[in-house]
Amino acid sequence: MESSGRTYLLVDGENIDATIGGSILGRRPQPQERPRWDRLLTFAEEHWQQKVTGLFFLAVHGDLPMPFVQALTSLGYKPVPLTGAPDQKVVDIGIQRTLEEIARREGDVMLVSNDGDFIPQMEPLVGTRRTGLIAFDEFRNLGYTELMARGLEVFDLEYDVRAFTDELPRMRVIPIDEFDPAQFL
Repeated sequence: MESSGRTYLLVDGENIDATIGGSILGRRPQPQERPRWDRLLTFAEEHWQQKVTGLFFLAVHGDLPMPFVQALTSLGYKPVPLTGAPDQKVVDIGIQRTLEEIARREGDVMLVSNDGDFIPQMEPLVGTRRTGLIAFDEFRNLGYTELMARGLEVFDLEYDVRAFTDELPRMRVIPIDEFDPAQFL
C-alpha cells in the first residue's frame, strides 16, 4: 500500500489507562507503570517512515489538567480536551469523528485503544490506506479480527512498541523460539 506521507496517531489514553489499572494491575497505575507516550510517536514514525501527527484525546471534567497537557505538548502531541454531558463518552465520540474526517482526506492511521467502539470508523479505512491498531493483544476487542484479515496491522503496546520502562505483570503465550526457562525458575 502506498504511503500518504502522514500518519495520524490517535490515542485513547483513558482506555489504555483503564486496561492497565483494571485488567493488568488490579489497581490504579503508578506513573512509572504508564506508557512512555513519546515512544508511541517514535514507533509510528519509524515503522511507517513518515511524519506523525499525534492526537491525544482527553475527557475533561472540571479544570483542564495543565501539567499533563503541557507534558503531552512538549512530547509532540496535540492534546484534544473534550467535555460533554455526564452520559457521553466524549473521548470515543471525538475519536470516531476524527476517524470519519480522516476518511475524507489523505493520511494513514494508527489507533491506540483496545475499544471496539471505533470498528465502524476504521472499517472503511482498512484497505484504502495503511491502518494500524496499538493495543494489548489479550484485551484487544475481537471485532478487529476481521479488519486484521483485510490488512489492519496490529501492534502490542508493550511487546512491539516497547512503550513501558518496566515489564507489566501480563500473562502471554510465548512462541517456543522465545521461551527462556530461566525466567520461570
